[in-house]
Amino acid sequence: MKKEIKIPHTLILLLGMMLVAYLATWVVPQGFFETVTLENGREAVVANTYSVAEEQTRLTPFDFLIAIPRALAAAQDIIFFVFIVGGVLSIARATGTIDALIGRLLERFGKKPHMLIFMVIFVFALASGAIGTAGEYIPFVLILVGLCKAMRLDAMTAVGMVITGYGIGYGVSAFNPFTVMVAQQIADVPLYSGIELRLAIFVPFVLVGFHHVWKYTRMVQADPSKSYVKGLACPLEGQEQHDYPQLNIRHKLILFGLIATIVTAVWGISQKGWYLYELGAMFILWGIFTVIVGKLGANTAADKFIEGVQELATTAILIGVARGIALIMEDGQILHTLVHAMSLPLSYMGAELASVGMFIMQSVLNLFIPSGSGQAYVTMPLMAPVGDLIGVNRQISVLAYQFGDGFSNMIIPTNAVLMGIIGMAGVPYSAWFRFCLPLILKLMLTAAVVLVLAVVFDYGAGVQPI
Repeated sequence: MKKEIKIPHTLILLLGMMLVAYLATWVVPQGFFETVTLENGREAVVANTYSVAEEQTRLTPFDFLIAIPRALAAAQDIIFFVFIVGGVLSIARATGTIDALIGRLLERFGKKPHMLIFMVIFVFALASGAIGTAGEYIPFVLILVGLCKAMRLDAMTAVGMVITGYGIGYGVSAFNPFTVMVAQQIADVPLYSGIELRLAIFVPFVLVGFHHVWKYTRMVQADPSKSYVKGLACPLEGQEQHDYPQLNIRHKLILFGLIATIVTAVWGISQKGWYLYELGAMFILWGIFTVIVGKLGANTAADKFIEGVQELATTAILIGVARGIALIMEDGQILHTLVHAMSLPLSYMGAELASVGMFIMQSVLNLFIPSGSGQAYVTMPLMAPVGDLIGVNRQISVLAYQFGDGFSNMIIPTNAVLMGIIGMAGVPYSAWFRFCLPLILKLMLTAAVVLVLAVVFDYGAGVQPI
């Protein structure tokens, strides 16, 4: 009898990756690029300044252990944001608002799941591409999981819609202020330039993502036993509804409060530099509003909030440990060495192949530098001059960067937003990897074709610095 291969728990996978990163700090030479402080206060590396460190710092096994609680502390903003969202959504569910919303959506999309999937992917991709939304999607996860369960789909479909929209939005963004604008500024090309191509490829990439999720959905509809999360616990297990409440005036007011919260949060991010602390405060405010409008008692609201937080304890641990991989590499001073080593072969390639190589390099480096803007400050000062030498216009270097950063966000376990979303839905990383890998390959192939054509048609030549 063939022995079944057992996939390790997500926590074991992450700790294993931390161990590999730790061992690498003993093998990979430590080195640095010189850095310069820009006008906005961020540090960017200086091209052609890499040197091996004179004194090699070796991390001890105790340093490895210390890195775990340090990683949890470093990821505290996203961890506590997830806790707050989970607790507040539990309060909203206690008022019947979430179930009433699901019932209303079922009336509209119950027999048209393809329309729901396309709409969610398109809207989330549009928002991510325009204003860089990411963590803001976490509150929608449980709503979509409940809706998918009611439509006899699985949690993977819900997660697939959210993350596909988020990843593609970042990957083909027209003017994301946290990635495209930062990269263009560093590459010294005009802001918003080259937007015509990025707008033109938006819908085709969305369709690639939609086709992948819809194909999986049809497979599960035809045979539920083929679900990648079959038999796994769902966060809404045992809470299935058959008769959904009507969407009354109280429910509508609570939903209006949620919309107002999201809109205010987006405004704060774009205009005031808000991030997760401020977003957490906004959701606490919505929670208080929900308690008052929903006429929940204080003790009931407190119990529901704690229940929601407890359900996300595993998610919080995974988010924190995922941060430890990059932390180990930073402590071991090998991150710049890896960037240097990966950039060297590009100078020996032709322009078409080098543009694809840049894309692949950015995808790999996103595992170690999951921050989009942080990755731009480390890699773009290197990629821009390398591209100049081999005939890759800087606009193309920016495009390769955003493809690599955006699409790989959907699968790298060091991405706190990804781990928060799949954790909220109760989807193990191993199951998500199985679902997402074919999609990543499709997107990478499509992106490679776009990059080669961009080189052939000299995309960005008009704004190339002299």
